[in-house]
Amino acid sequence: MAVRGRLAAARGAWLVFEDEAGFSMTPPQAKTWSQRGRTPVVRVRGRSRRRISIAALTCYKPGHRSRLIYRPRRDDGQRDGRKSFSWRDYRDLLTAAHQQLGGPIVLVWDNLNVHKAADLREWAAARDWLTIYYLPPYAPDLNPVEGIWSLLRRGWLSNVAFSTPEHLVQRLRRGLRHIQYRSHLIDGCLAETGLTVRPT
Repeated sequence: MAVRGRLAAARGAWLVFEDEAGFSMTPPQAKTWSQRGRTPVVRVRGRSRRRISIAALTCYKPGHRSRLIYRPRRDDGQRDGRKSFSWRDYRDLLTAAHQQLGGPIVLVWDNLNVHKAADLREWAAARDWLTIYYLPPYAPDLNPVEGIWSLLRRGWLSNVAFSTPEHLVQRLRRGLRHIQYRSHLIDGCLAETGLTVRPT
């Protein structure tokens, strides 16, 4: 990974990590305070199968503020509707990231089938600003985006009784915006992996 970091710095590129996660109407439970003998109860309004999927990028470059870029995708509830991101969704996310970051990207992500889809690989091969590397199998501890999901679940989503899917989306957006404006949180997610990005 250090070699990849040096490669990104040498090219003047952003080192970008990607991951996706799904969130449902059932809130994650977290510790809280209450009076002795009065256990807090979070009442959930029905068990909705509707999920919100989010693909996120954490972006690092020496001498620049770390960035978080994300895209939500709602499950429309249709039986034949796609619930996860397609290769076109990833193409559009990477194109938008390239425009926002204003420079080449060295992308590091996991071995998800859609990440290795032939159409996506063909598209990526034609972009001189994009270099892709894959994480080892079963290595979520090397992906700083996992830290973003942890911050969301322990903070903005924990013990919240979501009334509607829109309520869930609102909380997700609020949490992600909070993180976006605090680059030290994004840096902390990288530090948790034990990886660093240093100029050559």
